[in-house]
Amino acid sequence: MKKHPAVFFAIAFSVFVLDQGTKYLVKNHISPYDVIRLLPFFNIVYAENVGSAFGMFKSLGNAFFITVAGAAIVAVSVLIVRDRANALSFSLVLGGAAGNLSDRIIYGYVIDFLDVYAGRYHWPAFNVADSALSIGIVLMAYKIVLPDLKRTEKNLTK
Repeated sequence: MKKHPAVFFAIAFSVFVLDQGTKYLVKNHISPYDVIRLLPFFNIVYAENVGSAFGMFKSLGNAFFITVAGAAIVAVSVLIVRDRANALSFSLVLGGAAGNLSDRIIYGYVIDFLDVYAGRYHWPAFNVADSALSIGIVLMAYKIVLPDLKRTEKNLTK
């Protein structure tokens, strides 16, 4: 039985609320350049990202990112209703896109605060929305690639 689309919009909304709640805490309790060391490979920091993933494409400007995110939100919302087999993936993408879009509209940048590293090598800071987007995209890719791998394996064993 396929779940009603409202379930997936509720998941997206939950991601959005978690993302905005954590960003609120970071913005109001951590100063820029402060570092809270939690684990030998993980810090909480406060960073303002005016670009896209990893701070790339800053020169495109905030209006570009707002437009792209808005279009993505509309498209993914339609996909949640039409393609329930992938609705969980789409709901994670929707919640993440909405979280980062909200930042861009309110602040003109995205708040990042999760800092993962190994030694002196740091992954660019990210947030809950980025994590949900990444997980949603990986789930979509898995659902696309897995059937092809099974089909290839089946053809190789014939």
